[in-house]
Order: sequence, then structure tokens, then C-alpha cells
Amino acid sequence: MPITKINPGVYIDELPNAVRTITGVSTSITAFIGPAEQGPTDYPILIHSFKDFSRIFGGLWKKSNMSYAVYQYFQNGGKVAIIVRVHNCATEATFDIGAAMEIRAAYPGHWSTNLEMVIEHEEEQDIPDIVEAEKAIDPSGINTLFNLKVRRRINANQIEDLETFRNISNKQNSPSFVTRVLERQSDLVRVKNISRPNEQPPESSPNASFTLKDAGTDGQTLTSEQIIGKVEVAGTKVKKTGLQALDNADIFNLLCIPPYDTTNKTSTGVYNTALSYFEENQRRAILIIDPPPEWNSADDPRDRAKGIDSHEFGSLRNKNAAIYFSRILAPDPLDDNKPREFVPCGIVAGVIARIDSERGVWKAPAGIEATIRGISNLTVRLTDRKNGELNSLGINCIRIMPPLGIVIWGARTMRGADHLADQWKYLVVRRMALYIEESLYRGTQWVVFEPNDEPLWGQIRLSVGGFMQCLFRQGAFQGTTPKEAYLVKCDEETTTQDDINRGIVNIIVGFAPLKPAEFVVLKIQQLAGRERG
Repeated sequence: MPITKINPGVYIDELPNAVRTITGVSTSITAFIGPAEQGPTDYPILIHSFKDFSRIFGGLWKKSNMSYAVYQYFQNGGKVAIIVRVHNCATEATFDIGAAMEIRAAYPGHWSTNLEMVIEHEEEQDIPDIVEAEKAIDPSGINTLFNLKVRRRINANQIEDLETFRNISNKQNSPSFVTRVLERQSDLVRVKNISRPNEQPPESSPNASFTLKDAGTDGQTLTSEQIIGKVEVAGTKVKKTGLQALDNADIFNLLCIPPYDTTNKTSTGVYNTALSYFEENQRRAILIIDPPPEWNSADDPRDRAKGIDSHEFGSLRNKNAAIYFSRILAPDPLDDNKPREFVPCGIVAGVIARIDSERGVWKAPAGIEATIRGISNLTVRLTDRKNGELNSLGINCIRIMPPLGIVIWGARTMRGADHLADQWKYLVVRRMALYIEESLYRGTQWVVFEPNDEPLWGQIRLSVGGFMQCLFRQGAFQGTTPKEAYLVKCDEETTTQDDINRGIVNIIVGFAPLKPAEFVVLKIQQLAGRERG
């Protein structure tokens, strides 16, 4: 702000920086939707490792293809994931621990049946300050403090301690009231009911001899409708389930929906709904599509009845989707590491995340660097010729390439078929565009309600130009000069007086994308030798 000059001298005024820095968004946060053994339902939970997934959602589970996809995602280089657990009428276990109090599992599933509750009491002389404070709250002077331990019985001789809550109370006006403590601090249990609060606490139970009133169940097999989800409004509360629960997630870049029912495939209806969700909610993400189990040979994806251009699959020709073939065989840790067939979506997402972190989003997630970890074989082995036929249809192939191992050998979107001649043919170009769009969308929010004139346009050119210049220096564009690599235009030509009158400022951003070298041609010429004299 201007400084009032009172006497002769030197005055310093700090001026604001006209350039507002635009930060690039994350490029490989992967969302997974499907069943899990335990954990919160119909809400996106951010995790950073498979250890997080095991702690919150129970780890690998035979009934969940999603759990294996998440495991393979982190195994292949994934860093951040969003999990949406969906269930079909699963229920939680309920325990009667005495003193008219019932404890229930925090989330549904059969897993909770193996929980055990232990009540302990400490001598009053061991905790005099807390006891006196509790008695001061209640004139009756009843000491209602107790300890609650939550543990899991693994087998007849092995018990695992999970959570311990000390000096909690069944007094409603206590700061350590059991209901509030469990809601705020426990990942596993909640109070279901206290019919007579403020009375004596439950009796000690060192042997955890509580009655299991209701056993937890896993529910029935999921349906496509439950994966798609819905928005339910009840008064002032809005509940979003399945795919719609992603509204509560800030950002994700890749979406995996592994098979969830007995058909062992994800329906095209679910995939189409996901792509429509991207468009309607401005979600700049890529859907990774898994091959159906009917594709048992290299010719099946080209079959008119069940292949990629069949009536069923034809609707998935979308610029924001990519399909990978074939399915993979990997050791199953839950079955003595015997090989088992899996869909590749989790693995592909992990490889994409790894290459993004090592090379950048402008590097195609394919080739000799796109090696796959933790798998033993493929359900279909492809020759170079068959690979070429599928590649021309926009199908990304997974190949066994000695001595590299198993690699991803394709980087096209579902619009990548040669006969479509689409500008979004290549996955790397589409993902680069989505990255720039999302970064600029978030980085130019400050423009709203600013005076719409040349000073604003100049600031926009500086901010957006600085972001694009940074990408150019990292090698994200074609061209040897900034002029050849990108353009940023915001002036009286892009924003007319009519636009100004309607409150619109137009920014044109263009870039020359790097496209993958799918075909490397070596021209070799034999030179005639000559005698040396």
C-alpha cells in the first residue's frame, strides 16, 4: 500500500508480484472401485501403500479382485490410490458387553465376527486425578471409568491386539464418554447402544466372554448397479454410493474397476457410465479397460461378434479410455503362490505411475522401461504380427520380450485405431492434454472477478506462459524454441468487447505434443570396398 511521506528521507514500498505461479497437478493418482473385506463403504479413502490398504480394508481377499489389483498397483510402482469400497447388504457384528451396552463393528463384513472385546478396571489409587474429575461431573460420585481392548482371534491359540482405550467412561457428560471416544479414535468399533448410561461400567472380562449377538456377513455378490452407485438425498444429508462417491475425491487421474461378480468381467455398461461421469463432472482422467475373459486367443479381439468393434465394445471408443490385452498370470499369496489369472488394470496403472515419476507424463507408458513386476506369464502370447494387427485397432498389448521380461508394448487410447485417424490416438498426448487442462483450471481460479482488461490479460500471459515454459525446459514438447513448442494468447483478439460485456476472458493455449516412436526404421546400405594403395 502507498506509504505516507512525512519527512524527507528514503521510503521502501514492497510491491506484489504480478506473476502467479501455476503448479502442475498429480498425474497418476488411481481410483479403485469394488469390494473389500472391511473398511469404510461408499466413500473415497486416500492411501499411500498396500500396508495402508491392509490396515484399513483388510488386505488381500479371495472375494475381491480389487484387492489384488491394488496389491499389483503398488507392486509395480504406484504411489497414491483412492479406494471406494462397495458392498451388497453386508452387516456388522454386534457384541453385548454388559451394563446395557452394545458394541458393533465400525464397518460391515464377516471379518468383524473374529473381533473380541476385553474390559479391564484399574484401582482408583492408580488414577486419582481422573477419578476425582469424573466424580466431580456426577454428584452421585460413581466411578464409571474402564479400559476397553479390541483384539482379533486368529486361531485357537493366537490373538492379535488391535486397539486399546484407557480410562473411558459411560457418563454422557464426560469428556471421555465411550461413544465419542470410539467415534473419534477407533478404526474398528463403535457404540451401538447404551440403554442405561451413567451407571456402573461393564464388569471386567479378561477372557473376553461376551455374547456375539449378531455375526457380521459379507453380503451378496455385487451388481453393476451397485458399482455405478447413486445419489440419495434424505433431508439435509446426501449419500453417494459406488462410482458417484468419487464426487468426494479431490482429484484422480486413472480409474480401475476390476471384475466384481461371477462373470469375472466388468460390464460395458459400467465402463460407459464411468466415461459419462468423467464428461459430466469434468473429471480429467483415463479409464483403464480390462479385456473380457472371452478373449482367449490373439484373434478374439478382432472377432466381429465379441471383439473390440463388436456391438458391445463399440460404444467404448472414447478418447479417455485405454484397453490392455491380455490377462496375466501371477502368484496368489493366499493360495501358496500358485499361478492365478488376473485382469491387468492395477498393474498397468502402477507402471504408468512409475514412468510418470521417473520420466514425466509426456513419456509414453510403454516400451523397454514399462516392465511388469510380480507376474509369471500371460494368458495369451502374441507374435509380432498379431501385436501389429491389434495395435492398429487401438489395443495395447502386453508382451513377453526376452531378455526384458514382460512389458507393455502399446500406448494408444480407445480412439487409437488407425482407421479413425483421431487427434487423440496416442495415450501420452491425451494424458498430457488432461494434465495441462487440470493444472491451468486450478491455477487460474484467481482470475475470476478480476477487472477484465489488458493488465489482467498481461498477468494471465505471464502466469500461463511461465507454466508452459517450465514444461518446455523439461522436454515435454516438440520444438527447439518456445515459439515452436507452445503458444499462450490472451488479448483483445481473443477477448472481444462483447466477451467483456458478458464477463468472459478467453485464453488460448496450444502445445506441440511429443508422440511415441512406434515404428523405428533402420536404413542400411552396403558400401563397396576399395583397395588401399
